[in-house]
Amino acid sequence: MANEEENVKRKLAKLFEVALKVTVPSVADVEPLVAACTGKFGDYQCNNAMGLWSKIKGKETEFKGPPAVGQAIMRNLPQSDIIESCSVAGPGFVNVKLSRNWMAQSIQRMLIDGIDTWAPRLPVRRAVVDFSSPNIAKEMHVGHLRSTIIGDTIARMLEFSCVEVLRRNHVGDWGTQFGMLIEFLFEKFSNWEDVNEAAIGDLQEFYKESKKRFDSDPDFKERAQKAVVRLQGGEQKYRKAWTQICEISRNEFNRVYQRLRVQLEEKGESFYNPYIPAVLEELTSKNLVEDSQGARVIFLEGFNIPLIVVKSDGGYNYASTDLAAIWYRLNEEKAEWIIYVTDVGQQQHFDMVFKAAKRAGWLSTDDNAYPKASHVGFGLVLGDDKKRFRTRSSEVVRLADLLDEAKSRCKTTLIERGKGDEWTEEELEQTAEALGYGAVKYADLKNNRLTNYTFSFDQMLNDKGNTAVYLQYAHARICSIIRKSGKDIEELKSMGAIVLDHADERALGLHLLQFSEVVEEACTNLLPNVLCEYLYNLSEFFTTFYSNCQVVGSAEETSRLLLCEATATVMRKCFYLLGIVPVYKI
Repeated sequence: MANEEENVKRKLAKLFEVALKVTVPSVADVEPLVAACTGKFGDYQCNNAMGLWSKIKGKETEFKGPPAVGQAIMRNLPQSDIIESCSVAGPGFVNVKLSRNWMAQSIQRMLIDGIDTWAPRLPVRRAVVDFSSPNIAKEMHVGHLRSTIIGDTIARMLEFSCVEVLRRNHVGDWGTQFGMLIEFLFEKFSNWEDVNEAAIGDLQEFYKESKKRFDSDPDFKERAQKAVVRLQGGEQKYRKAWTQICEISRNEFNRVYQRLRVQLEEKGESFYNPYIPAVLEELTSKNLVEDSQGARVIFLEGFNIPLIVVKSDGGYNYASTDLAAIWYRLNEEKAEWIIYVTDVGQQQHFDMVFKAAKRAGWLSTDDNAYPKASHVGFGLVLGDDKKRFRTRSSEVVRLADLLDEAKSRCKTTLIERGKGDEWTEEELEQTAEALGYGAVKYADLKNNRLTNYTFSFDQMLNDKGNTAVYLQYAHARICSIIRKSGKDIEELKSMGAIVLDHADERALGLHLLQFSEVVEEACTNLLPNVLCEYLYNLSEFFTTFYSNCQVVGSAEETSRLLLCEATATVMRKCFYLLGIVPVYKI
């Protein structure tokens, strides 16, 4: 439940909106340009003066230049308990220094009412996040890791911001490969109806064997091609075999999702099949679809190839399914924002699908208005050789193996540090898992998603630098400071008061207050790395504060313990949004 507590940036923007209307009544709808700044002049800055000057200069105006416009904006700012002082710098930048008292009270209120009161508010009620989406009968590999982790974090950030999120797993459960898999199942097991996961064993191997048969045996190939037709025609026997293969594959995926603590609802490619004919009919009636070389296509401005929606053999393809999915998500699921998390290689495909949906009038043609669709692209995971990350035998790296390795390395380190003697086996397991899986996730999320990143256990499990392990240690240390003080933190929240007199207390307090606007920015631009950077900087601000401000045993102990608690609370919410389980002692 978010209350009416708006973040600092929005509060200031509202004040400046009033000042701008009074200063330049002749210019309509001026958007206040407010940004946090790191200068010595203030905490935030309003940068409207230059732009306004260019609009009014030469007209009837009392101003002599941007600095004068800035001075007037400052004079016209309404009284507010948020602001301590203002000044104008350079070409009319209005610097704002926040009130220490107001900052301290805001942090105190958050501690009493809970961090959810700091949730940003977005102009969207319901969104679809389409992520992970592995192919049936193929193992989840390191490539699926990025889509799964990035998609989960985007979903978590939107959910925190009071958006209803439909998490969708658009699995590849339809297509020509099922012909060979079904035929191979019939051939290998006469009792195929009773076949379970144990009998088929490694689905990966099963897929490879069937592919080998398909490539080397023309009779088998022909049977497999006919099987596709019979499956798509809805024949009972083929449907049942298909369902079985999907079920075995689904169980494998779910084991990985459980380990990563990722929630997803499956609506695979096959789900949208029944909707394709009517959707194509609607697009045809709007004169978007035309015949070209035996296929049905949509020509789109700005693209040198058309979007094929029906192949020349009459079959459907990704574009047919994706258009049907957009239609369904907008009309049946009533989503206002549809977010697709796939590798950057699919950017052009989605650009074309979105453009077709705009031409059909389904999506807004204004990219800042809703309903809208966004493609969240990401780069490759590379190995040390800067090529695609693979095993020594050049196989793709299985996701399950990767998670095992991360956890076991963390467990070894903890035992080397003597925790094997101090902790129960369960504590050891849980901590190793939280550290290992958290490290894998954070190493991915801290990069701008569009770039390729190099996978390195040594780097991600390092307890120094910008890693999840370092941040977990920082969090555990704060928890330990509070524990060792012997004070009841709940009692302090209601009895004590926060004071931000020391410069390092104030700097930490300011950063804490910026949490909400950072989450808002990360959501709006679909960039989880913005939140990672905030979290790392928060731990740095805390370190500076803790080095220069004695906590336990000082005259300011109560206030400083509350600042410790506020820092730990915000860190835990950041961890949660990144899908990382916090560690309270290491």
